[in-house]
Amino acid sequence: MEQALVQNEIKQQCDFVKEFLLNKNRKYGNSALEPKRVFSKVAAIEQINVRVDDKISRIVSGQCDDDEDVELDLIGYLILKRVAKS
Repeated sequence: MEQALVQNEIKQQCDFVKEFLLNKNRKYGNSALEPKRVFSKVAAIEQINVRVDDKISRIVSGQCDDDEDVELDLIGYLILKRVAKS
């Protein structure tokens, strides 16, 4: 694929992920970065790490649901982890 087409596709995918995360944030608030801590008292980054582990486990085991985009969720959690660390 031509470099200009690849760069355009990268921009489109990044924009899609951005909108996905912003929509999730509107829907769920800051639950990943500011969890309610009803049961778990660990830091937000550790909770995100658990979610990342869960998504990777689903990819490795092939246990992905048809209504779930595990790769997109994983990308989202990794971005949220970077936000939490900033």
